Amino acid sequence: MSTPNGQKVQIMLEELAEIYGTQWDTTFINIMTNDQKKEWFLRLDPNGRIPVIVDNTQDPPFTVMETSAELLYLLKFADKNDVFGFKDEFERNQALQWLFFWHGSGAPYMGQLNHFGKYSKEKIPYAIERFKNETLRVFGVLEIQLSGKFTGEPREYLAGKGKGKYSIADIGTWPWVKGWEASGLTKDDMAPFPHLLKWIDRIAERPAVKRGVGEKYATK
Repeated sequence: MSTPNGQKVQIMLEELAEIYGTQWDTTFINIMTNDQKKEWFLRLDPNGRIPVIVDNTQDPPFTVMETSAELLYLLKFADKNDVFGFKDEFERNQALQWLFFWHGSGAPYMGQLNHFGKYSKEKIPYAIERFKNETLRVFGVLEIQLSGKFTGEPREYLAGKGKGKYSIADIGTWPWVKGWEASGLTKDDMAPFPHLLKWIDRIAERPAVKRGVGEKYATK
């Protein structure tokens, strides 16, 4: 199953392949049958969550769990030119801020909105409303950054000087945010976020992004 969290790493790998010819093997995990809770998987990630990276170029092989850590690992060891990162320490720190913002403040709310709105057998209005409102709130935070509300300069990407540069901050955020409609949000809900919507469309046009969310990773 190609989930938003899985898509973060899938996109990063596809981007790296386009620049450097990076190669990897993919093992598909069926989370609907709880493959990620089996002992063999828990040895790789005791938290039982996908995705997991296993770097077999290391001896012994090195495993990485948690998507933000995985993106940073790939940036460190597979992106020698910082194409998707920054050499400037202040820009790098800004990218980390937005990567961690979505990891800690965005994905959990949107994940709970998906759970209570789509998958929970019992529909709890309070829970749905709370996590919808929190999802829209963090969308508003992204809109502030992209619109340049407090700087006077709209941005194309979350981190970097000027209009910003496409980086792991965007890669770590986009796979969740682009699914707003599937999460039950409406066009009226999204109307206050025009810069965010343009950002979604801008990143969606990247060839590596299309591959990272495409048929290559679809459940067979």
